[in-house]
Amino acid sequence: MPEIRSLFLDGPAGRLEALLNAGAARATHAALVCHPHPLFGGTLHNKVVFRAMKALNGFGFPVLRFNFRGAGLSAGSHDQGRGEVEDVCAALDWLDREFHLPIVFAGFSFGAWVGLRAACPDARVAALLSLGTPVDGEGQAYAYDFLHDCAKPKLFVSGARDEFGPPGEVERIVAAAAEPKRLVRIPSADHFFEGHLPAVQSAIEDWLRSLFPETSHPL
Repeated sequence: MPEIRSLFLDGPAGRLEALLNAGAARATHAALVCHPHPLFGGTLHNKVVFRAMKALNGFGFPVLRFNFRGAGLSAGSHDQGRGEVEDVCAALDWLDREFHLPIVFAGFSFGAWVGLRAACPDARVAALLSLGTPVDGEGQAYAYDFLHDCAKPKLFVSGARDEFGPPGEVERIVAAAAEPKRLVRIPSADHFFEGHLPAVQSAIEDWLRSLFPETSHPL
């Protein structure tokens, strides 16, 4: 079973609690997964975040999850998505120093919105995964204009009954985003993919196979 390492990252608002799932000895990429809104219970232990980690780790990638500022044992306080972008940058910096590998970014809900803003312009990030892309909810409006010029491979996975990213809204975001991109709607699933987590993991794995056909499942 892959090793799990507990650690703290140096973040801009203080230390950030993190977990690292070890990858294969000859890993081709490293990965980062960001959790949903911390003011509504989101942490690195979220079930969707865990499934994303499992999919990425299954391809041999070391996978880092961390708690945003103010969540879990992480220092600081919630900053409405502003400082959280800096937290993601700190996590990307740590992964780069540790592994010197191209990075695959994944985020769920608030973690997707925050993380995409940090990962899209970062040359070290090779591909992007957005789960439960939020459009409106939790007292916040989410904009994605920056995706218009983000020419990295992108996967969007949302529930067909997502209350925070309803059909039509997410489709417009994806349509306006630069190629290459893929949108997968999970039938009957809500924003949190309750009862549909295996389908989410399968969608991620299918996309990874299309991006990295030379990579099997070594773990």
